[in-house]
Amino acid sequence: MNRLIINLLLACGICSLASAAASPNVVLVITDDQGYGDLGCNGHPWAKTPHVDKLHAESVALDDYHVAPTCSPTRCGLLTGHWTNRTGVWHTIYGRSMLRENEITLGQLLKDNGYATGMFGKWHLGDNYPYRPEDRGFTEVYRHGGGGVGQTPDLWDNSYFDGHYFHNGRIVPAKGFCTDVFFDYGIKFIKDSAAKNKPFFAYICTNAPHGPLHCPQKYIDMYDGRSDAEKSYYGMITNIDDNVGRTRKVLEELGIADDTIFIFTTDNGTTVGKNIFNAGMRGSKGSEYDGGHRVPFILHWPAGKLAEKKSVATLTSFVDIVPTILDLCEAKKPEALEFDGKSIRDLLYKGDHKSWPDRFLITDSQRVVDPVKWRKSAVMSEKWRLINGSELYDIDADPGQKTDVAKTYPDQVKKMRDFYEAWWAELEPTFSQTTEIYIGHPDHPRVSMTAHDWIEGPTPPWNQGSIRKGQAPRDGTHESHWAVKVLAGGKYAFELRRWPAEADKPISGGLPAEPNVPGASKAFRANPGKALDIEKAILRIDGKAVADAPVEDGQTHVTFTADLAKGSHQLSPVFRTAAGKEVGAYYLIVTPAK
Repeated sequence: MNRLIINLLLACGICSLASAAASPNVVLVITDDQGYGDLGCNGHPWAKTPHVDKLHAESVALDDYHVAPTCSPTRCGLLTGHWTNRTGVWHTIYGRSMLRENEITLGQLLKDNGYATGMFGKWHLGDNYPYRPEDRGFTEVYRHGGGGVGQTPDLWDNSYFDGHYFHNGRIVPAKGFCTDVFFDYGIKFIKDSAAKNKPFFAYICTNAPHGPLHCPQKYIDMYDGRSDAEKSYYGMITNIDDNVGRTRKVLEELGIADDTIFIFTTDNGTTVGKNIFNAGMRGSKGSEYDGGHRVPFILHWPAGKLAEKKSVATLTSFVDIVPTILDLCEAKKPEALEFDGKSIRDLLYKGDHKSWPDRFLITDSQRVVDPVKWRKSAVMSEKWRLINGSELYDIDADPGQKTDVAKTYPDQVKKMRDFYEAWWAELEPTFSQTTEIYIGHPDHPRVSMTAHDWIEGPTPPWNQGSIRKGQAPRDGTHESHWAVKVLAGGKYAFELRRWPAEADKPISGGLPAEPNVPGASKAFRANPGKALDIEKAILRIDGKAVADAPVEDGQTHVTFTADLAKGSHQLSPVFRTAAGKEVGAYYLIVTPAK
């Protein structure tokens, strides 16, 4: 305890912090596609968020906090403390949403420090070994597949209500609205950890309010008079808010609220809310302007004397969060591990102060197969924003980023360009390190791949609506592939499917539309499955056809056997129609051949 007191006194100069216990619990709630302005506490005129508003009133709020402009990139930076482009995650599809195996997550770091670690909801950093949360330090996992409920890697016909999810690698049925279910499992994990008197990290990640816009009817009814999209979007936000309140109540009832760091944040700028209230910012999800990446971050920790309302206006970033949480928890890290961000403990306690150094931070929205220099980029400092390497905005005088002053301040442009050039030069050599799906691991012999992770070619069919519609290249030639890493050379079985194994329907056959669910959007499953006149299945490895076979009526899959040498390969299995057009095999299962 003496060491703790000395460290706290030296770091913060605040004697009262000595009462903060070591190894506090951590609850991190992150929502999907909810912007800074989509909260009552941040000025929204009619969004109903009373629980988050109450949390905000008794917490430290980072009010110039920036993430990536889209889902997966934010999650990788938030969990590793590294720039997104360093980790291999710069898109949400195309195999570019899988977190490189050499990255160490906050889950792994806290697990190594004796924490129970749980992940609930949206992962979106890979669905195969070694990219899943259970491979990255989380011991309790309950999640959907891909980047959202009903996307291609998710379990078939999931649609926000009921359905099935992955629980520690097993498929289990669910009952209720997805957000409620994810919080249910998160709360159970909290209770179980508290019963064992074990510190815990609960990472609760909602896929809401990301589209499609589905919501329990009672929340839709709360927004009478708004558009259908607004009713569903803000209904989802209010449902999340209720779950935040429910979780905090459980912490109080368990007697552990004081010693729990409770964080609420979001992954990128708003979508539906951009034309309603955007806190005066330009841009929304996907944008390089502040509206695309400035989001709420609220931290509450009574035992750490962080339970009074405070606004921190200093520039901060998602890459600061891992070092900050480790600092607050007095958790150790590997000596060789360095972060791109820094601990902002001083800002949390002291607030804005002159001794905090002005620094440059970068965010960008690549959303391409391989990063492009300056693409949709923002270099940020306390006062300035350099956009795409050419536009300069004085963010203090012009928070809406309306007046480009680059010609007036060429020296400032040069400073920020020089910083970006050095940043890019450091990261560029890593871009060729493709994240590959592992084949041949003795503990993970069955590998199930989906079209969500196809590389190259047109936009892959990333959701189940596209699978049902039979999405195929317009020119009839399938150019996409899965990048795989074979750990043990040998003979493997390749099971080609048009529909996933859990559906097990004929390759050429159609499917009836399934029931819709409440909300403004049409559920992916509510689209009828298109019948395709498929005649042949072809297995391509590294661009060469190694096997083919006819597809018979009623056949649900075609299995080939072929040799794979140890190392990197590209798999491109296809179906060919009677008209000679190619349709990629949306689902591929690879196992060691018997």
